[in-house]
Amino acid sequence: MKLEEKNDAIRLRKLGKSYGEIYKKLGVSKGTLSLWLRQIKLTSKQKKRLYVTLKQKNSYRLAKYNQQKKKEKTKQIIAEAKEEFKRLSKNFLFITGLMLYWAEGDKSDESEIVKFSNSDPKMIKLMMTWFRKICRVPEERIRIAIHIHELHCRNNIENYWSKLTKVSKKQFHKTQIKPTSLQYRKNLLYDGTCSIRISDKNLFRRIKGWKIAFSERIK
Repeated sequence: MKLEEKNDAIRLRKLGKSYGEIYKKLGVSKGTLSLWLRQIKLTSKQKKRLYVTLKQKNSYRLAKYNQQKKKEKTKQIIAEAKEEFKRLSKNFLFITGLMLYWAEGDKSDESEIVKFSNSDPKMIKLMMTWFRKICRVPEERIRIAIHIHELHCRNNIENYWSKLTKVSKKQFHKTQIKPTSLQYRKNLLYDGTCSIRISDKNLFRRIKGWKIAFSERIK
């Protein structure tokens, strides 16, 4: 039986199979395979194939590991946020900002970017206060993006939003000017849409935890 297994192992190795593949097929330990097969030389093509396969397996394992770590981190932050909600729920600014973000903030779980967009200057100003005082976002992490129709665009539009948000224009993305078929301005006071963007996965998860806690409180 051992001789038959050895012959099968040699045949499979000569076909370019890895020790792992041979082990799965024959059930012979890798230590024994090492003794049986150490004299067999693989071709360059076979070596390349095994290298690519190993690299793919390692990449998959790493991806699964990172996925699990992400799930654990998300679960931890959401649990902490739900506890934090108990303390913050009596804060009027906290609840107001949370409701506004829930209504107007980014809904995608894929990007994990905190994003709030609106054309109302008072609402943008309030949310900037919320991000600074409640979320404790460092100034250098805040980015601003302006979207405006070409009919309403003017040279000082970025200055206007920079002054209102108290964010340096150095932290602005390139202003997006949209074409329009209109021939005149319907709203002379329109200043475009301001988007507040914060690339912070942990803050995204924290806000998610607050929203879950609020939903549970209502129930």
